[in-house]
Amino acid sequence: MITVKEVKTKKELTTYIKFPFSLYKNNDYWVPPIIADELESFDKTKNPAFENAEAYFYLAYRNDEIVGRITAIINWSEVNDQQKKKVRFGWFDVIDDIEVTKALLEKVYELGRKNNLEHVEGPMGFSNLDKVGVLTEGFDELGTMITWYNHPYYAQHFEQLGFETEKEYIESKFPFKNVKLEYFDKAQEIIKKRYQLKPLNFKKTKDVMPYVDKMFDLFNASYASLSSFVPITDIQKEYFKKKYISFINPEYIKFVEDKDQNLVAFAIVMPSFSTALQKANGKLFPFGFYHLLNARNNSKDVCFYLIGVHPDYQSKGAHAIIFKEYHTTFTEKGIENCIRTPELADNHAIHAIWKNFGPKIICKRKTFKLNL
Repeated sequence: MITVKEVKTKKELTTYIKFPFSLYKNNDYWVPPIIADELESFDKTKNPAFENAEAYFYLAYRNDEIVGRITAIINWSEVNDQQKKKVRFGWFDVIDDIEVTKALLEKVYELGRKNNLEHVEGPMGFSNLDKVGVLTEGFDELGTMITWYNHPYYAQHFEQLGFETEKEYIESKFPFKNVKLEYFDKAQEIIKKRYQLKPLNFKKTKDVMPYVDKMFDLFNASYASLSSFVPITDIQKEYFKKKYISFINPEYIKFVEDKDQNLVAFAIVMPSFSTALQKANGKLFPFGFYHLLNARNNSKDVCFYLIGVHPDYQSKGAHAIIFKEYHTTFTEKGIENCIRTPELADNHAIHAIWKNFGPKIICKRKTFKLNL
């Protein structure tokens, strides 16, 4: 018999977070989160996502053994402002038993019906900066710190339960040696002069901070037209600024501004922390922090986390200025591989940015939808 229990206390949440550690034990491709970081993300007093969202956490048991977990989420900004009557689910992990999946999803259905919502979609987080999608291809590729890994049967369970594909995402990779300066060097010089643009580079985090609010405003403007986009609020800006920006190498943050000091393009790249997180195995102490710091300083692989261009400049080649600055930085750092985190498969504008670098699709993932 399968029993599903709501998780409420910090001790129960820690158990919830630790379940995948046993499910993926000895898996070479799963990248564990930092347990303390996950706890903070689920803390309604700390994560500003809860300002506009509510979430409920569940564990499934059989014979007193944990066999699955799920989070049921309503993003009220999405429901009320965008009129998308959707209940989300995320942080989904389960053994290969469709009855467990069915029991967990029933809690999501209950929340949706209780609030007169029309459909379910997942896996996805509270907002656009959270992890998204169930992996459908690329199970033998090392995950990243900002993606979920899962077994192949996850998608099979959803399909057997009547879910349909809602959105498709791709992840790609290319060697840095594919990035030839001649692809964009002359073009970016012309673009800078024509539109009176200039790049901003940084050596210290404190110098980045005055621009971060503008960056998030530009993020909202850049992605507003994409499906399922929910704007970042002012409170979330402060949270992400404190939580993430200070941890990112300042030289891996690039901005482009116009003559009036308005940001028109930005990009954030992070060193690959995947191997370091595997070594840390969920804990910062005693050695986890050392592994992460070592990766921050020495990783030869980088992940393009976010890139955004103002709609007025998306067809004017502003990204070429960013690539020129990264080419200089990556050459100095001896970077070997560039990894693209999930991009919507139908976001053709972003795919066009990378086409000259010969990217190879290494993973595919989906969100699934079911009408209630």
